[in-house]
Amino acid sequence: MRLIPRKLFLTRGVGVHREKLTSFELALRDAGIAYFNLVRVSSIFPPSCQIVTKDEGMKLLQPGEIVFAVIAEMASNEPGRRIASSLGVARPTDSTKYGYLSEHHTYGQTEQEAGDYAEDLAATMLATTLGIPFDAEKDYNARKEQYLMGGEIVDTTSLTMAVTAEPGGVWTTTIASAILI
Repeated sequence: MRLIPRKLFLTRGVGVHREKLTSFELALRDAGIAYFNLVRVSSIFPPSCQIVTKDEGMKLLQPGEIVFAVIAEMASNEPGRRIASSLGVARPTDSTKYGYLSEHHTYGQTEQEAGDYAEDLAATMLATTLGIPFDAEKDYNARKEQYLMGGEIVDTTSLTMAVTAEPGGVWTTTIASAILI
């Protein structure tokens, strides 16, 4: 049996609780994906896969279903600590080829910084498999221009959840996820 997802949606969430596991559960609930049996997979964007809205994707799934997901997750119980989870996406111009998803989880970065980093990771992985020349020493914006001018990468994006950990010794958990259907 071959399982090649044809649709994918992105979602994110945050959870806060005195128990780490419960804060993760609350982040899944916030993202709207807590009632699935999630199976973590590696980070290939399937060929001919279409990104759909979360609402459209959720209509295709039912509670208890086994669902494949790429998940970036970060947690802290250190009050005031900035945490972020980000998912980067890079798709090739030729939709019959595969692309990349990247998971980035970090301390200290803003939502923009974490999102740019995750997007850069996915784009760099795709560029290396497509043989697109680029200067790894240039910043991401300069490399992004090189990627797009090469004509092989059609789209890059990211989804990030960045927050400051709550006070009181409770756990704060962030997630960013791609749900494959």
